[in-house]
Amino acid sequence: MMSDRPINLLIIDPDSIYRTGLRVVLEQDPHIRVAAEAADSQAGLQNVSAIGIDAAIVELRLSDSSVMGWQLCQQIKTQYPNLPILILTCHPEPSQLAAARRAGVEGFCHKGIAAEEIIHIIRELVAGRSYWESKIVGVGLSDVSGSRSTIQTNPPFQWFFIGTRDRLRQSGLQQINGNLAQVTARLQEPGLPTLDRAMLAGQRRELLAARWVVDRLLAVGNEEGQGRQGRQGRQTENLLLAPRSSLLTPPDSRLPAPQQPTTIFTSTRERLEFSLENLTSIPLEIDIFREDKKRELLHLILQKIEDILADLRFSQVQSDRLPVMQATILRDLWQATTIDFFGRYSTLLVGGITVDFVNSLLQAEIVVQTAILDKIPLVSDLFSYLLFATPLVIDNTSFAAESLEAKERAEIILQNLIIQVANAVVQPLLNRFAELEVIKQNYYDRRLISTREIERFRNNLSWKYRARTYFEEPRQVFESRYELLLLAPRGIAKVSIYAPRDRELTRLSGIPLIVTLALELRDAIAPRLQAVVSFVGKGVIFVLTQVVGKTIGLIGRGVLQGLGGSWQESKNKRL
Repeated sequence: MMSDRPINLLIIDPDSIYRTGLRVVLEQDPHIRVAAEAADSQAGLQNVSAIGIDAAIVELRLSDSSVMGWQLCQQIKTQYPNLPILILTCHPEPSQLAAARRAGVEGFCHKGIAAEEIIHIIRELVAGRSYWESKIVGVGLSDVSGSRSTIQTNPPFQWFFIGTRDRLRQSGLQQINGNLAQVTARLQEPGLPTLDRAMLAGQRRELLAARWVVDRLLAVGNEEGQGRQGRQGRQTENLLLAPRSSLLTPPDSRLPAPQQPTTIFTSTRERLEFSLENLTSIPLEIDIFREDKKRELLHLILQKIEDILADLRFSQVQSDRLPVMQATILRDLWQATTIDFFGRYSTLLVGGITVDFVNSLLQAEIVVQTAILDKIPLVSDLFSYLLFATPLVIDNTSFAAESLEAKERAEIILQNLIIQVANAVVQPLLNRFAELEVIKQNYYDRRLISTREIERFRNNLSWKYRARTYFEEPRQVFESRYELLLLAPRGIAKVSIYAPRDRELTRLSGIPLIVTLALELRDAIAPRLQAVVSFVGKGVIFVLTQVVGKTIGLIGRGVLQGLGGSWQESKNKRL
């Protein structure tokens, strides 16, 4: 098989919802394509013969009673002996597995296995190797084949780490929720064509159904023995995966293994491949960069955030320390990104003098911290969510870390964070080296390379800072909301979210306080003023229609009657 061609799979399973979920999970790998699906043996055989299939995934329990799953495997192997088959089932019967293996089936694993491992197994089968799980619930390997030595076994801890239902459930839900978040974001895009909206709505319904099935079918049992075994397994896994220094601290102080970051960071990386055009009404510092430089900078910041999370996890930081550390974390993130993006030892020739470029940018720390970094909201909430799986409060309702709502909110906060930090990286550059030709050539968008356009851009930013400080922020504080930037399919957009800001409201002073008082005064006066204007307006209308109108009507009727009488008299005289 050509390495540049995707692996075409056939899924034969009677459950259409499970097939949909499995397809969504597998096709996250760009080299995997589900070419066909079937619910029974007859349709499965037809798809094998009609389409160039590289491997088949078969459920032992098929819907048609005449042919069992292992019998279908025998039929496929009889007609297509070189086609790899993977049995993927929840409740394997040892006798059926033995029959399937004797027929030449290359692989078997439970449905309780991580999606990444399924993809790995498929590649192994297509490459000509076999895969049979070394442990089957309730039976030994000898019950399946009669000989342990003929079966390819897994590494000692492989089943322990990836073979549990809980682990598959988490993996499957993460991947399905990632796709669901993307589809939901597309549906919220304004101006979406009706046909596209209908197709996306259908995809969303399928993903919701698949998520429900995965959550229900792979839920960990409530039996005491299973619960005890699961707790012991997770404790052992945390010990084996924890940093060496964490083993010296009390168990309660260790951070739990992160559950959500993978999906959130993966989804954000995918969104960074979309357009990065500014769709908002406000200028952003990164607008002056070419799109490839924007993308490079945002990718770097995302990677730096992952590095910071790893450092925090290793340092055993406590959740209640994150708000106190937020300013330091953001400053370190800005500094590390600036150094790596521009190069630690970069120099510039300015007026015949060689300038240490990066150190000059880092000297703007106080300005950047005050103008941008300190104003990035909900950072400690995001880090607490990523490190400790802390629930997120959305519109005064607490959502568990594994819920779709919490993941969507965390992804928006993360995207706003990387965009704002990117603005902070560019801001000192615009203040100190904006018009250097070498900077223009290496970073700027071609539409913003003239001196006039650069100065206009900087003036717009200056007005943005003033308007935000004196008007926008006080209004947002008074309205208990934040405006966050996010990565939409068509570019960088803006979304407004509710958040309690009572403490900030009490600390306002000067012009921001006057703005909030003016807003409150307007809210207090506007309804009464509207009522007065409405009452006066109704009175004027009554006078004009009922008094003045009737008077004018009577006068007009009298004039007409007088004219009519005069005309009649003159007519009588002529007669």
